[in-house]
Amino acid sequence: MATARSKRKSIYVVALTQPVGLRKVLLMMSDLFTIRIAELPADWPYIQAIRRQVFHEEQGIDLRLDFDGKDEVAQHWLVWCRGAAIGTTRVRCLDSATAKLERLAVLPEFRGRGLGQQLIQQALTALQFQGIARVTLHAQTPLQHFYERLGFEAEGDRFEEAGKSHVKMRKHLRSHPKNP
Repeated sequence: MATARSKRKSIYVVALTQPVGLRKVLLMMSDLFTIRIAELPADWPYIQAIRRQVFHEEQGIDLRLDFDGKDEVAQHWLVWCRGAAIGTTRVRCLDSATAKLERLAVLPEFRGRGLGQQLIQQALTALQFQGIARVTLHAQTPLQHFYERLGFEAEGDRFEEAGKSHVKMRKHLRSHPKNP
């Protein structure tokens, strides 16, 4: 592993230079923030709490639409700050070459610190190690530019999902040198 200091004050990013087990993939940002794959079922209450606050309470999305029965077949990621879960996303493999990023949520008081971006980048790195070539997502329209900065491209027209305007986006991943 190689460590590089980012432009943000006192945030360190660990770049993976060799494959590691997915459970051991960690991204450390200063001594305060850690991103890791969720351990289920132990971490499920944290994932639920974050998604309830962001999607249900803040955005008014029906819980039945958020908790859609697909969580059991997804890989979940969490961002931790001093022992508290503050962000999450889930990744579902649609086929052997395609995955879908879903349910990115960071608690309001922790937004604007690059944590969502780091969370997505870490999940994308793990997908590369798994040999996934394509990643799709349905971005809420106000977040389209956030995902474009991560290399995603919009495709097709805007559509409504869960009462919010969305756009389908995709990104092609390069295969990792250790996993051609």
